[in-house]
Amino acid sequence: MIQIDQLSTQLRLRLKVPLPGKSAHAMAHIKPFSKVTYPYTIENATLAAVLILLFPQKDDICFFLTQRTETVEHHKGQISLPGGMRENGEQLYETAIRETEEEIGVPKNDIHLTGNLTPFFTPVTGFMIHPFIGWTNPKPKTIIHDKEVDMLFTASIHDLIHDDTLKTENWTIRGYDATVPFYNFDGHKVWGATAAILSEFKLILQELKF
Repeated sequence: MIQIDQLSTQLRLRLKVPLPGKSAHAMAHIKPFSKVTYPYTIENATLAAVLILLFPQKDDICFFLTQRTETVEHHKGQISLPGGMRENGEQLYETAIRETEEEIGVPKNDIHLTGNLTPFFTPVTGFMIHPFIGWTNPKPKTIIHDKEVDMLFTASIHDLIHDDTLKTENWTIRGYDATVPFYNFDGHKVWGATAAILSEFKLILQELKF
């Protein structure tokens, strides 16, 4: 098994060269059966950041996912990476780390930043999401912010890269019928922006032969 610091070193080098970006995001593209008019455009996007926080667990390397509460303003009940909107004066990586500490209680000083993936725009909610990758060793203790996070769970990088984990179903979303790709982690369905971000991470891990 590769050590987490070794994986971080390989990822840091890989993230310095062109990323799969749009081709990776397309793996999780939702396909509506009819034309959809979106309320936001990329020109007036709100900046946000999320963190894929890697840590060792048994014989694997895992990361956290959160299920949002039904009381948050955006993406109610959805499964997402820890993250949120940028505050004034912040660098986006600082946003990702701060939000991770606020949502799941991992101290920011325990997080080692590895690099960033391709930003992803969400036309339904108007966020330009900047994904970052970081790591801790050992697995950190967590305390969830129960007003924002309903549940915290983990997924492994080997589950992510397994072809059978990515599935599709026909759903009705906001009144529109659509074909929706999603990652199935032990019954937790991860779709939308989070699935797009994880798709890029998946392709990079596959390049590195994990």
